[in-house]
Amino acid sequence: MRKWLSLLVLLLGSAAMAQATVSPQGIIVNPTPGDLTVKVWIDKDPGRTGNAVYKIGEPIRISVTVNRDAYVYLFNVNSDGTIDLILPNAYDRNNFLRAGEVRTYPPKGARYQFSITGPEGENYVLALASLRPLSMGDLADVKTGRVNVRGLSTLSQRLSIVVKPVPNSEWATDALRYYVGRRVPPPPSTGTLRLDSSPAGAKVYIDGAYRGRTPLTLEMSPGAHNVELRMDGYEPYRVRVQVRAGQTTRVNPRLVRTTRTGTLSIDSSPQGAEVYLDGARVGRTPMQISLDEGGYDVELRLAGYEPYRARVQVRAGQTARLSPRLQPVPRTGTLEVTSDPSGAEVYVDGVYRGRTHLVLDLDAGTHDVEVRLPGYASYRVRVSVEAGRTARVHARLAPVKATLDISVNADAQVYLDGYLVGKTTNGRLVAKVSPGERELVVIAPGYHVYVATIELEGGGYHRISVQLSRIR
Repeated sequence: MRKWLSLLVLLLGSAAMAQATVSPQGIIVNPTPGDLTVKVWIDKDPGRTGNAVYKIGEPIRISVTVNRDAYVYLFNVNSDGTIDLILPNAYDRNNFLRAGEVRTYPPKGARYQFSITGPEGENYVLALASLRPLSMGDLADVKTGRVNVRGLSTLSQRLSIVVKPVPNSEWATDALRYYVGRRVPPPPSTGTLRLDSSPAGAKVYIDGAYRGRTPLTLEMSPGAHNVELRMDGYEPYRVRVQVRAGQTTRVNPRLVRTTRTGTLSIDSSPQGAEVYLDGARVGRTPMQISLDEGGYDVELRLAGYEPYRARVQVRAGQTARLSPRLQPVPRTGTLEVTSDPSGAEVYVDGVYRGRTHLVLDLDAGTHDVEVRLPGYASYRVRVSVEAGRTARVHARLAPVKATLDISVNADAQVYLDGYLVGKTTNGRLVAKVSPGERELVVIAPGYHVYVATIELEGGGYHRISVQLSRIR
């Protein structure tokens, strides 16, 4: 394959490329450039100085990358005006690159290689990236790599037709110079300007003309140039730089956020509340304060009142107002008492207050609570009642046994609700039984059965005397 690589020059609607000398970074006039960028470099010049020298017969490898998914076309413009299509080619027709992907041609293990041939002189490698595939059928033959035009100006005119259907924001170019021959290249006629910013992505204007976004490397003519970086939300950065031939000038500023202020007016009812913004005390109500545009957490504090909290949005040139009515701190809380079984008596600090289920308003503090129900063990607990809150007590009451002391005039069996309690010994039986209304049955051989209903109180002592009558 013949020596190749020349700068892609795309002067839309212009024939100004009659000169043979061009910038190694490319001369592409794009009225509305987008955020698509493409970069190309060669194996002897990864730093893109534009001064690499290849001898005739030497192999050469070209690398390219894009910042967005795009179709990439590579050209070589020789010193004699002939032009070769590098990508796509007969061996590698896939020219679609993913964002951030770096591809080198020929790739390792490829069935082809690129070798430098004559004539000697200044050459350029050109990259054209497009978000849409381009039709090269009338311009180049992929099988042979031949481009059907000669010279930069003619290539410019033909490529302007190829990219015309594509919006200006969806294509971009890049180019790099190199030399073929044994001679040392002439002294550099340009200098390098490397621009970066923190944060990155700022628009770059050189002498008033848009050139791309940071980070950006440009080949510039020597001399003084006005540099301006612009980014939404940040102050414009301007500097005048001196570019020297063969040297690199660096610009890497930290951009300053645009300061836009508004007013926050704060009052309260009652007044005199302490004001905190994002946790820092700034004064007392009523007050006004000038703040940068943005959101703020506001808190008002006043003794005897609940804290008030709100999120406020301050907008540049406007006044945000906040005037809440503060709520007094409650001095009482609520006590809710329930029991199982219900209907139990409730005593608070020794004073009867009602029966469960019971809800009371009490002074904040600790209180002694007792729940009582006949036949059940008392339930006692110490409760902390907080102002404005509800404390809950649930008493699960445990039954208390009653004592049954029964005397019978004969040895007999004693039943309660059909269950045997025991047998009298010497005419007497003492037993612990469940309280409540119970059916008492006393049975003795030779005697009539005794049946009675008795009421047993939990914890009580009940003495019962039964006189059985004999069966005649």
